[in-house]
Amino acid sequence: MKPSLGTQFGKLARRSIVGTLRQPVVYVPNLVFPLFLLAVMSGAGDRVTAIEGFPTDSYITFVLGGMMVQSAAGATTMAGLGIGTDIQSGFLNRIAMTPVSGAVLITAQLSGVAVVGVVQGFLVLGVGLVAGAHVEAGAGGAVALIGLVLLVILAFGAAGMFVAVKTGAPERVHPLFSITLGLLFMSSMAMPRDLIQEDWFKTIATYNPISYPIEAARSLFINGWDTEALALGAGIAGVLLIVGLTGSVRSLRRRTAA
Repeated sequence: MKPSLGTQFGKLARRSIVGTLRQPVVYVPNLVFPLFLLAVMSGAGDRVTAIEGFPTDSYITFVLGGMMVQSAAGATTMAGLGIGTDIQSGFLNRIAMTPVSGAVLITAQLSGVAVVGVVQGFLVLGVGLVAGAHVEAGAGGAVALIGLVLLVILAFGAAGMFVAVKTGAPERVHPLFSITLGLLFMSSMAMPRDLIQEDWFKTIATYNPISYPIEAARSLFINGWDTEALALGAGIAGVLLIVGLTGSVRSLRRRTAA
């Protein structure tokens, strides 16, 4: 008898979580780097907050949302390496002979990065609050913030899986982290878009989709419940997640059918 989708997902999700936690060399740098970056960027806080029109007098409060989104960027590598290794080891070819759904296999693969990413999000948030940041939206806003970061983690993870399944080579995933990091630094992470003086940089930040999840997270710290910012940031992350999952499932079907 074919196992239910819930049973399939549960077993594959557990495998993903255990496999991810067994590779600290992959996720520990992703835990440390956002904290290092937060310490470096907050050092210039007094000068930046003195700019006329800056939305808060606490730069660490301003930048913490961006750091939490940045902490999600490592999901591209973790998810991509996980499924890329399964391709090279022949696991996907073997599991293709079973009744397991390809869509379940792909979505369950995100479980490991989701667990690590949420722990990482709580860590960065906790350090930021201890360092003096505050969440204007209160405790409910902090919960929404973790939910938003989880959505971004899943979106980045889906993008990493798509590249890995499409190419069949886990090493092809590594450049994605550099690309994502570049997009983060070319976004509104360090400065509000309306205060960016260079027109070319402001244009890039405006068209850069990474700016909007960052601004959604930031709004919870500074503005409280900004429905427009939250909807825009979550919407962009949701679209990336759907596109990544759809592309991964289709590429997986072509690969296992070959």
